[in-house]
Amino acid sequence: MQNLKLQLKLQNFKNGKGGFTLIEIILVVAILIIITMLILFSFRSLLTQTNLDNTSEEIMSILKLARSKTLASEGSAQYGVYFNDTTTPNQYTLFKGSDYVSRDNSFDNIYKLPSKIEICEINLGMGKEVVFNRIDGTTDQKGSVKIRLIADITKTDIVNINSSGWVYIGEEIICCQNGRHIHFDYNDDTQTAATLSLIFPDYAGDNFDISFQDYLNEGKTGFKWDGSIPVGPILNKTDQKLIIHTRSLTPAATQFCVHRLLPKDQIYNDKALNISIDGEELIKFSADGAATKGSSLKVGDFEYN
Repeated sequence: MQNLKLQLKLQNFKNGKGGFTLIEIILVVAILIIITMLILFSFRSLLTQTNLDNTSEEIMSILKLARSKTLASEGSAQYGVYFNDTTTPNQYTLFKGSDYVSRDNSFDNIYKLPSKIEICEINLGMGKEVVFNRIDGTTDQKGSVKIRLIADITKTDIVNINSSGWVYIGEEIICCQNGRHIHFDYNDDTQTAATLSLIFPDYAGDNFDISFQDYLNEGKTGFKWDGSIPVGPILNKTDQKLIIHTRSLTPAATQFCVHRLLPKDQIYNDKALNISIDGEELIKFSADGAATKGSSLKVGDFEYN
């Protein structure tokens, strides 16, 4: 009886009355092959873009390291980064000195780009280096370095360095009123101030305190801090990027300047922010970047530039 049932099933399959036909099997296999190829292509594209993003992040971090070393006066010297687009693979060098030619090459740290990525543009004035100035971390070689995938030259990233020494990836947009940075007077002595606080009303756990004295120059006539603070839910934080510096600083008053930066993809600075100094609230930003005076009566009117 069992053998008879099996024979009937086999006969039905051969006659196309049971199971899959040969054409159906071929179609299923073809669809699976196409889906697999699409998944592999997407994964490869994602992987190469990730490699490009990681490389630009690494370049940015080395530029920031050079600036930090200069500001810390390590060895009482300046530090810079030289980009070499003639080697294979391309590379860049963290060096000690006022320029690459006269540097102390015993301090060189060389970083090679991945073999599938190259430097395609260097726009740093007349040279291929960025050197940061002592005391304030500014640079005379503002500009940009562009990298790209060798196999797909449409895939690029740009690392920018502005004259204040701020390093960022992509296009800089100032996210204050009318797209400009804000100046305002604070009518009190900040030469003895202790703490500049970044307060995020919706995410108090991400509040960040800056030691004000650590970022004053030697004569206490200028202050500058820049940084990036991750803010938001634990699994979905976004970076809040800022530059805060002074245009003037005396025992009687200080003029602050605040830049709240956004790149073109709008993934930064999407959280409300209040800035205070030693408990005096200076300025408040809404999540969309609109700025209003803080509660301190010592804060003057805003100027936008």
